[in-house]
Formats: sequence, C-alpha cells, structure tokens
Amino acid sequence: MSEQIKHECAVALLCQRESGLDPKSALNKLIILLEKQHNRGQDGAGAALIDPDPVPGKAAYLLKRSASENPLGDLVSYCHKFNSDLKPSVFLGHLRYATYGRHDENFCHPFLHKEAELKKTLFLAGNFNLTNTRSLFEAYAKLGKHPDNMADGYLMCEWLSYEMEKARKAGAKGEKAILTAALKDLLPRLDGAYTLCGALASGWSFVVRDANGIRPCFYYLNKEYAVAASERPAIQAAFNIPSAEVKELPPGKLMLVSPKGQVSFVQILEPLEKKSCVFERIYFSRANDALIHKERKALGAALAKPILEAVDYDLEHTFFSYIPNSAQVAFHGLLEALFNEGLAEGRPVRFGQIAVKDAKFRTFIADAASRAEFYQHIYDVTYGLIEHDVDTLVVLDDSIVRGNTMKNAILPMLDRLGPKKVIIASSAPPIAFPDCYGIDMSSLEELIAFRALIKLRKGKALLTPDSLRKAYNSIPLKKLSQTIADLLRPEGMKAKVEVIFQTLPDLKKCCPDAAGDWYFTGNYPTSGGEKVLQQAINNYLEHKHERSY
Repeated sequence: MSEQIKHECAVALLCQRESGLDPKSALNKLIILLEKQHNRGQDGAGAALIDPDPVPGKAAYLLKRSASENPLGDLVSYCHKFNSDLKPSVFLGHLRYATYGRHDENFCHPFLHKEAELKKTLFLAGNFNLTNTRSLFEAYAKLGKHPDNMADGYLMCEWLSYEMEKARKAGAKGEKAILTAALKDLLPRLDGAYTLCGALASGWSFVVRDANGIRPCFYYLNKEYAVAASERPAIQAAFNIPSAEVKELPPGKLMLVSPKGQVSFVQILEPLEKKSCVFERIYFSRANDALIHKERKALGAALAKPILEAVDYDLEHTFFSYIPNSAQVAFHGLLEALFNEGLAEGRPVRFGQIAVKDAKFRTFIADAASRAEFYQHIYDVTYGLIEHDVDTLVVLDDSIVRGNTMKNAILPMLDRLGPKKVIIASSAPPIAFPDCYGIDMSSLEELIAFRALIKLRKGKALLTPDSLRKAYNSIPLKKLSQTIADLLRPEGMKAKVEVIFQTLPDLKKCCPDAAGDWYFTGNYPTSGGEKVLQQAINNYLEHKHERSY
C-alpha cells in the first residue's frame, strides 16, 4: 500500500506450563513474538509480567507501557531489568496502532484493573475495534460506575472485572468458572472485531476471538509453554517450528490457561459465518506466512491477463515494476504468470524496481507549495529503464485507498521518467466502503472510489446503505476505474494514466478462506457496521469531516 494506513494491532500471550523454567528465556520469546509482529503497531507497546506466587511484600507483577518514538525498544530495556524476586510465568504483550485515541501511554495496552486480591487484579490487551464504544460507556455509567475515559480497552477491562464480581456473587467458584461466566456476559455486548488476551495476577490467563473470526489469532502448545499471537510466523520464529504445528483459534472460542499450565477450550460464543479480514491477506499480515505468501502471489498472477490486454500484448514496449515494497510478493506472482503460464509466449519481459521509498527524506518547510514539491521526492527512482514517449510503465500496488500519495508523489515521480503511459495495477478491488473494524478509514469522502462514484452520478445524493451498494453495482468496474484514473492523474502530467483493479471473483479465488470483504462490498458482518455506514453517509451529506463511530 503506497499510502500510510494504520490498522490492526498485535497481541502476544505466553504462559509457562512447567515449574522451574527460566523467566528470562520466556521473556526473550515474548520479545521475539512482538518484534516479529512489529509491522502491526508502532505507536505504542506494553507488557505485563506476572508472578502468580510472589514474595510477600514484593510486587506480584511488572507492567510497562510506552508511547515514545521507540516504544518497543523502551519495553525491551525496561522488562529485562525486572527484580530477581519476581519470577513471572505469564507474559502478556501488545503493539498498538492508534486508529483512535491519543498517542499517549494511557491508551497503550495492557490495561489494568487493580485490586488487593491477586485473583481480582486483571490485565487486558487486544487486537480489536468496537463500533459501539459510546453505548458501552453509557451503559457502564448507568450501573453506577464512573468510567474516567472512553478508551474501548479500558471499558472492556473494567466491565470484565465487574462481570467477574457479579459471577462470584452468583455462586461461581474458582477463577476458571468466574472468567468463563464473566466473558459469556460481556462478549455479547461487544459489536466489532476482536482478539482479546487477558490475565489475572493469580496466574490465570485467556485468549478469545470474536464470533465472526474477523481478527486473526493463532496458538501453539508444547510441554513447556502455551502461546497465542496475532500472526502465525511470529510463533514459528519464537519456537522454531513448522507452520502445521501452529493452530488457528476458531471464532468464538476461548482458550484458558491455569497457573499450573493446564489448557482448556470453551466455545464461549456461538460461531457465526466466518468473515476473516481479507486485508490481512492482501496487505497487513507479514508475507512470510506460507499461506499468505501463496495467496499474494495468486493475487498478482490474477492481474497478468488484464494487464496484457491493457498493453495490447506489446511486451517489447512495456516495463513492469511495483510500489511499495509490500507489493513485492504479488509482483513475483505476476511475473511467474507471465513466464510460467505462457502468457508472454516466450517473449522477453522487462521488469525491475523502478522506485524505492526514501525513509530518511524529511522536510520541515512551512510553505505549502514547497512542501508539495518536496513531497514528490519521498521516493528515489531508477533512471534509464524507460524509453521516453514509447514505453508503457506498469506499476503494481497492494491497493488504492485515498489516492493522495499516488496523485501527489508517485505519479509525478513516474512521469519524470518519460513513459507514454502509466498503468497502476491494484491487487485489491476498489475500496468503496468505510471500515470500522480496525483500519483508519471510516469516512466516505476520503475514499477515491467514492469520489469517482459521485463524479459519475453527477453528485446525486445517496441516502441509505442500500442505495450506495446499488449505485456501485450499477457501474461497470472499467468505467469506475477510468474515473479513478482521471481523479488520480495530477495536473500537468504528460503520460496517460490507467488503473486496473482486482475483481471480486478473482479475489475470492485467491483468498478463499477470508470472506471479510465489507470495504469492497458493503456487506458488514455485524449490525454496528451497517450503522457506521449510515453514519458515514450522513456525515458526507452534512459535510461533516469526522469519524463515523
């Protein structure tokens, strides 16, 4: 994805299942689990190290959260200095991307509900986004509580503590029964996507996934450890194991780990139609997951034929490349389709890396015109690969969301190379609807596909979610794509611009186990998603430039 999109966070839970294990070694494994998921969160980091049998008069746990410029580095340095009296056996970690809330360590996970009794002290961290945080806040306040902020993680932590106390008063015995009863009461109140990891200071821990399986969660068990994380390769790296040994936690399933390492599974929510976020496959998850690697290559391969048709099979005067680096695996799939499937018919294919993002390029000039000029140089380009006014340059991207970086930086940069035509190929379909389950795109007018739709409809109002879905379905993809290309093409650009999007049928073939495609189709898996879409429409009609939930 050529523009910055903040998205789904990362969680990691590590529990020792045998006594006498080295806590430093376990901490190192937690650090690996977090480092190998660093792509999922760079705005904040946090960890809780819990000793279920603490020395009297000493701390029972260590909790560190950071929202500095290097939060994971801060976390690692701090946690390695834990007091020798502390012998933690439960390790809970989190990496945050701030889709909502301030860049402040008070919004970093794990959240803590502290009481004098260890079995009532709760830590909670998660990869989640809720559509009904405000109503949760109001309902919790009506219980006579005083929530001091609206952070969804804080609210869930406090409410789960409340439900645990209610379960105790109702006669539930033992932390397993209390946690299970409390989660059964709390989770149906949550509308959204979540993987939640929690722990009690008494040593009990858990991980649970939403009923649609929107957010990813994987786990691994051996004699020494029980571990859960947002990405499979992170677990593989920490334990040096093959993919097959890491399991996916089913939707609505709760995994509980006792202080002695006993693991049990409870179907805490009735599983609904699985709607795993397909953007995980396209972009978010690391491509070193074997299955995701395969699917991204398939996404690139599916674009080979439409690209060849767009260049009229003139490979002699076509150069293939990709932007940004996250599109590289799909680009390999595109090349393999051209070579191995005979689409190039034995003719040479010209390809290479046309641009590299200059991560060190910064400008602090206040003048807007100067900033715009410097913005075009955030990428370094490779000169001498394109024949001026003759070649067509094909550039593969993961997806096109807002189009700002494409219009203001990438296309002006590519135009300097002198191509006759630039084709931007997206491995994802047009992003037509807002997201409310983790990606920071909750308004309609920021989406380039929506702006193209309004242009085609000549500004005709869309009043309901159904009317918006029907409007998109009434317009051929090629027509929408060309309008998007017209909107993306910067003023003064010499080369022609064409945009090719992945089709929905091809997306489903490439990623058959990820049916969560609401940003492409408007088919939201929860009722809250539909409400968010209506609010996004209302905001657009009322010219409100604000979040839709």
